[in-house]
Amino acid sequence: MLNNRLGEAIETLKQTGVRMTPQRHAILQYLISTMGHPTADEIYRALEKNFPNMSVATVYNNLRLFKEAGLVRELTYGDSSSRFDANLMDHYHVICTNCGKITDFEHPSLLDMEQLAESKTGYRVGSHRMEMYGVCPTCQQKQ
Repeated sequence: MLNNRLGEAIETLKQTGVRMTPQRHAILQYLISTMGHPTADEIYRALEKNFPNMSVATVYNNLRLFKEAGLVRELTYGDSSSRFDANLMDHYHVICTNCGKITDFEHPSLLDMEQLAESKTGYRVGSHRMEMYGVCPTCQQKQ
């Protein structure tokens, strides 16, 4: 499945005229293979040993490119660093209030809530985002 998602993402980029560089491929592969919602700095640190000439700016530029191509979501939760998620399926997040770890969880879609919000407010709702906050199992063990 990972190789299929990676292949589809590469094909999407090629169709938009984006040339696939080794660094771009590595960043995309890392994003698709991780479930950790990494920051740009975390991606850079994970890949710098294999690409010593790659800069943090390269990572940021590629993340922007992937976002514009619809391959990743940028997650912002009020702190200074965005996190990136290559899982574009409808899903929700639980966020550790201690360490900031983000974990995906599946739940039936909240489309009914979108429709209710539309009928109650008159807004045309285009999307929604749900987050839950708590303390992750690793931080619980440390406490």
